[in-house]
Amino acid sequence: MSSQLASFKVPVIDNEPMKNYGPGSAERQALQAAVDKMLKSAPFEVPCIVNGKEIKTGDIQSQPMPHDHSKNLATYHAATPEVVASAIEGALAARQTWEELPWADKAAIFLKTADLIAGKYRYEIMAATMLGQGKNAWQAEIDAAAELCDFLRFSVKYVEDLYQQQPPRNSTGVWNRVEFRPLEGFVLAVTPFNFTAIGGNLVGAPAIVGNVVVWKPSPMATYANYITHKIFLEAGMPPSVIQFVPGNPPEVVKQCIDHKDFSGLHFTGSTHVFRQLWKNIAGNLDVYRGYPRIVGETGGKNFHLYHPTADVKSGVVQAIRAAFEYSGQKCSALSRCYVPASLWKNGFKDTLIEETEKITIGPCTSWDHFTGPVINKPAFDKITGIITKAKEQGDEVIAGGSWDESTGYFIKPTVIVTKDPKALTMTTEIFGPVLTVYVYEDSEFEAMPKLIDSTTDYALTGSIFAQDRYALQYVAHHLRNSAGNFYINDKCTGAVVGQQPFGGARASGTNDKSGSMSIFNRFVSMRSIKENFVAPEDYKYPSNLL
Repeated sequence: MSSQLASFKVPVIDNEPMKNYGPGSAERQALQAAVDKMLKSAPFEVPCIVNGKEIKTGDIQSQPMPHDHSKNLATYHAATPEVVASAIEGALAARQTWEELPWADKAAIFLKTADLIAGKYRYEIMAATMLGQGKNAWQAEIDAAAELCDFLRFSVKYVEDLYQQQPPRNSTGVWNRVEFRPLEGFVLAVTPFNFTAIGGNLVGAPAIVGNVVVWKPSPMATYANYITHKIFLEAGMPPSVIQFVPGNPPEVVKQCIDHKDFSGLHFTGSTHVFRQLWKNIAGNLDVYRGYPRIVGETGGKNFHLYHPTADVKSGVVQAIRAAFEYSGQKCSALSRCYVPASLWKNGFKDTLIEETEKITIGPCTSWDHFTGPVINKPAFDKITGIITKAKEQGDEVIAGGSWDESTGYFIKPTVIVTKDPKALTMTTEIFGPVLTVYVYEDSEFEAMPKLIDSTTDYALTGSIFAQDRYALQYVAHHLRNSAGNFYINDKCTGAVVGQQPFGGARASGTNDKSGSMSIFNRFVSMRSIKENFVAPEDYKYPSNLL
């Protein structure tokens, strides 16, 4: 094992510059070429990757394209129990060597992975995200290119900062220090469909601090996650450190959390699933050597609150972007709006209807669409069922409210107005392009924070819009526990790595803040070391003397 002969300083880290993909631009041409090439070559065959080797189990599952569900972007080989067992044992066998690899070498792998994504693989991984997960070019750029690079690079920065956290005092003749050990065992990463970047981060955050990881990707994001895994390997990631095991989610996850060397869960997904996993892990405590770390980011029922002094045009634009980008399939997406009657009557309603009805939806292969399909048939049925039920319960659909699944899973951006602040669409996480508005009397403004706070158990994102500074301060104070990410005169989506650490509490997760140093604390186990340089000469203390 090589030793580190200097105290290295990582390169200056900054956010990945965004490309705009304007008409005639070189980046638009390059991305279009990547999409065309991928469509021509699809479907792709995705194996399990265990210890760097491809394993084809013969249990073939499919990843359809949500904009054209009769066609598959990829098929993948679902992991068998034998494959999962091999992945776990292979990861554990690699654990000590990976832990002992000098920090600078781990950092170099992550920095190289980011550079490969930013350059060589940018358009390929974006194309996979567009075709497989239904994103348009802008949403894919934000996610699979910029944010994924940011997660990788800022991980290096934050872990360097973490390792520099040392005891502030040393007594005479004593040297106190702390080391940050990886967890004993393996970490299970269960990743979602909606962000390719989250897939890379959920495996990357534990791995960069020395953990080995078993990766269970979402069936609806398998191909983009497969490309991400291949890039890690090309950048020099030892082949057993991250094991790629697509397959049946409940079966793969159960086998992992039932293992005696399971040491941590890194999860993004539904609140219901996360709570059940927590219960299952608790039920296995007698099996484990220690207490597994459980890190999760789950659902949201995110809000915008408008004060009577809020700007109408800006408020509507922010609401539309927050609610309908990527068809509302973001855990931070806006779902409920609280608008004062004065604003509603004086332009907010009409502008919201007018602008929402202008939105076009369509396949990612067309550049002009603001948003695209929802991810699959179960999501389509759930969302359309909720809209139908809301209408049956007396709520008014003032924009959108129609859908078509003949080719892809398309639902028009839908605005519902309710007179019941505890209505179905104000309390249930929808994860689709549905925004519900509750109009309150201006005189009731000071009661709105309590209403917002008590309406759901979620606490992920939220926003206040006002020109009145007292109103801003009042709401920010009273909604302190209602959102892990709180925005002032800005939409409730779009957290940037290194700028707005992301995560919520209550039913929205453990609020461990991806995109910050705090997340890495969850995947290390600190050891305090005290070294004494001056030997004592007598066991007695001065207080023992007469």
